[in-house]
Amino acid sequence: MNEKKLYILLTDTGTVFTRLIKSYTKKPYNHASISFDPQLVNAYSFGRKKPRNPFIGGFVQENLRSGLFKHASAAIYSYTVNEDQLQKINAYLQKIEAEKEQYRYNFLGLFGVILNKPINREKAFFCSQFVASVLKECDILDFPKPISLITPHDIQETGSFQLVYKGKLVDFYTDGNHIDIMEPSFNMAPLKI
Repeated sequence: MNEKKLYILLTDTGTVFTRLIKSYTKKPYNHASISFDPQLVNAYSFGRKKPRNPFIGGFVQENLRSGLFKHASAAIYSYTVNEDQLQKINAYLQKIEAEKEQYRYNFLGLFGVILNKPINREKAFFCSQFVASVLKECDILDFPKPISLITPHDIQETGSFQLVYKGKLVDFYTDGNHIDIMEPSFNMAPLKI
């Protein structure tokens, strides 16, 4: 069976909004994304649609080499997946991308995390809720608590992923610390966002 890698990125961009989240969580990373190539060219998450406005959010394809991520700290994890899981991931993301205008950022869900009360909203995710939903819906990982309560730290603590890089994202790209290009990965065609 052909196995490939997916990558989970946990980041701290240092914005006012993320500092506010971090002041509550007391954890080093407050944003989660998922990628399928070792160069991390295409990463997907729920976040800002407009870099200067944290209140307009939804499904996004992130450019990890610029904007909010330019000075971000990160932990990058890999996970080996099989062909069946890859097909499920691709179908799941393509469906969300095709309906992206109907999806919203789940701000209310963040309050649910604070209150430890799941707030499930149709077609709405916050970043770690989205990544956890991809992992769960595609039969990669199940979580011991509701998806709408999953934080980046919860993803990190599962112990299911292999740490491949920790540090500044800019150093990942400029110091040759990127993931070995020969490592098998799933190169999903970039979504048209």
